[in-house]
Amino acid sequence: MAPGEHSLSDFDFDLPADRIAQAPCAERTASRLLHLAGDALADYTFGDLPRLVRAGDLLVMNDTRVVRSRLTGTKSTGGKVELMLERILGTNEGLFQIRASHAPRAGQAIHLPGGAAAEVVERRDRFHRLRFSGVTTLTDYLAAHGTIPLPPYIARPATEVDETRYQTVYARHAGAVAAPTAGLHFDPPLIDALRAAGVDTAWVTLHVGAGTFLPVQVEDIARHRMHAEWFRLPAETVAAVARARARGGRVTAVGTTTLRALESAADANGHLHAGEAETALFVRPGHRFHVVDRLITNFHLPRSTLLMLVSAFGGMGPVRAAYRHAIDSGYRFFSYGDAMLIERAGT
Repeated sequence: MAPGEHSLSDFDFDLPADRIAQAPCAERTASRLLHLAGDALADYTFGDLPRLVRAGDLLVMNDTRVVRSRLTGTKSTGGKVELMLERILGTNEGLFQIRASHAPRAGQAIHLPGGAAAEVVERRDRFHRLRFSGVTTLTDYLAAHGTIPLPPYIARPATEVDETRYQTVYARHAGAVAAPTAGLHFDPPLIDALRAAGVDTAWVTLHVGAGTFLPVQVEDIARHRMHAEWFRLPAETVAAVARARARGGRVTAVGTTTLRALESAADANGHLHAGEAETALFVRPGHRFHVVDRLITNFHLPRSTLLMLVSAFGGMGPVRAAYRHAIDSGYRFFSYGDAMLIERAGT
């Protein structure tokens, strides 16, 4: 391991089980918000966000929409199978994670609700490419027979409440299998209040894949390889960032997915390029940020690439101290938990 590199164990911490949020707050903006600026910490509620912005700032949000991407079926042998979509590949094909006592082989069929079936075409690393029959389109089939893909640390089945609350209020473009959870804290009145305070909004679309929950399996994190995710950066957002920069405003990424999309679309000089692309950007301590000044994000899993990203953004020591404060102060963690507003270290 090279000098200055970090190991996986550097991002470990003890989290009491009762700190893992199992359901959302009654109101989106009632979540707590921990502001980290350098070494300074301050406690707020998310509804206080308009107090923490300046006229001329820009919020960039991920407008992906979560699809009902979890299916259950049976193999021809009778064994139960759970399918979790990674991404749709075509009208009747998709890339899936498969959970089964014995993973099905290429050519084997999985029988699904509604008289549909999925044939295993090939294995791609940790995923399987499946071809569906008995469906009009895979998108329509998932909408009719899939369930909301709550994360594995939420120990309950999805309910009707999750149909709404595990989705941002500004979700537009279907394709994600996990919510961009920092955006779950916004509601229309809060967005209106931010705009009234002189804050502009802009959008990216990054379809979060099932690989976001895959653990890092190497102690030397430099050897970890991220799964790729598709994103689109509109020309309007590139222009909005340029306008914010010109007037001295700060660019705030709502969520790690938004940050990864923006930083992936920037060249070495910090110039953004509109368009569609795949990103496998692994942001870890030592990364040089070109676009984002502030980050709104939830609290993340120990030993995860997302914790590595926020540690790179806010600084290893300050983020570690912020997490200790959050645990001691009863903050709620992970997808339905509370949030942080982090100022980029060194600015």
